[in-house]
Amino acid sequence: MIKKEEGKVHFIGVGGISMSALAEILLGRGYRVSGSDRAESPLTEALTEKGLEFFEGHSAENISEDTALVVYTVAVKYDNPELVEARSRGIQVIPRSKLLGEIMTEYKYPLAIAGTHGKTTTTSMLAYIFVGAGLDPTIIVGGGLDLLNKKTLRLGKGDYLIAEACEYYRSFLDFKPFCATVLNIEPDHLDYYKDKEDFQSAFVDFSEKILPGGFLVACADDEDMHLITEHTSAKVITYGIKNKADFTAEDIEYVGGYPSFTFVAFGKAVGKVKLSVTGEHNVLNALAALANAYVLGLDINKAMEDVGKFRGAMRRFEYKFDVNGAKVFDDYAHHPTEVAATVGAAAKLPHKKLYCVFQPHTYSRAKTFLGKFASAFKGADEVIVADIYAAREAFDPTIPPSLIAERISAEGTPAKAISGNESIAAYLKENLSEGDIAVIMGAGDIFRIYDFLK
Repeated sequence: MIKKEEGKVHFIGVGGISMSALAEILLGRGYRVSGSDRAESPLTEALTEKGLEFFEGHSAENISEDTALVVYTVAVKYDNPELVEARSRGIQVIPRSKLLGEIMTEYKYPLAIAGTHGKTTTTSMLAYIFVGAGLDPTIIVGGGLDLLNKKTLRLGKGDYLIAEACEYYRSFLDFKPFCATVLNIEPDHLDYYKDKEDFQSAFVDFSEKILPGGFLVACADDEDMHLITEHTSAKVITYGIKNKADFTAEDIEYVGGYPSFTFVAFGKAVGKVKLSVTGEHNVLNALAALANAYVLGLDINKAMEDVGKFRGAMRRFEYKFDVNGAKVFDDYAHHPTEVAATVGAAAKLPHKKLYCVFQPHTYSRAKTFLGKFASAFKGADEVIVADIYAAREAFDPTIPPSLIAERISAEGTPAKAISGNESIAAYLKENLSEGDIAVIMGAGDIFRIYDFLK
């Protein structure tokens, strides 16, 4: 990391959730910071108020004479004009993960939350626990929290930093956590990873990054977790519901759709936990968070109370508003396991009819997991498949939304493809009625549908 007096730090794609958080950290430390993105947003406007020099659009001219460091994300192409300019002038260029990794070294107890699913929710639960314990942590989370006034960053002065650790492009290998949590290692991002073994090897490598004397908190219910737990030199702590583990949940029951359970640590019942988010997957997420609190010596009874205060993060089964008396929820699910968990969670809430709107994210993921997506909607009464969000990929005509809808219908859940957010919103307005639930899922731009639904 450069020193403040060495020059300005420039962020390419500063409007992203993770990039904006890092830019805010450096601004708070007195660095001169600039950044560019395709357009202004509430995040860039907030950063501008804190001193960010913002550029709309990408141009070589955005790299000023006093720029000493350029930070980018894996979404930035190699031929980005700002990257090209920085490299041609010999300016230091690093990925976002490298900067976060360097920031983590400044904390006595960095916590990293990794896994294919559940990172944001588990990190959020930890935020409630550690803030509730008065430890003044720094938190970097992937969804806005009520606890953080809908922000994704909390700058604390304590010894703890809690952050999500993304596996895409092996980014989390730039981290050296004291306590690393691995929630699951189900293959994803197969546009980058060669196969299942390549994907899982990244998590094995991640487990080797744990600092001496640190912990690996691992989910015993993941069938491949032994690949990591048998390999790491860190102290292994396990949690789970189905398989034997150090921390588990007993007597799980649902009241009004929300779970409560007895928290058991090393075979001894500790007390009752009542969650304010639904679904068995969130029981597992809560166990992961409580396991961290336990091994780090926090007051576990206070932690059990505080984890129940978490009511969801932005785009994680987030209640938006009612339409015709039906409740509308927003969710980030874009992998079949996430979709199945979200549908299962929604089905546990009292309802008449459950509608799911699903926007597939990338053609490669839709094609690779077509069969799993087809069966992921069991429990829903009707599914609407939106246009595929291409993200970084070129158009692929071999995997149309209509094919996905056909496969879902073949599995027993009525489904149809509808193109365009405005058309989907019109269909929901026409069909939703009192007592129904609609869950709108996807990691692309499906959230824009709410402008039409309102």
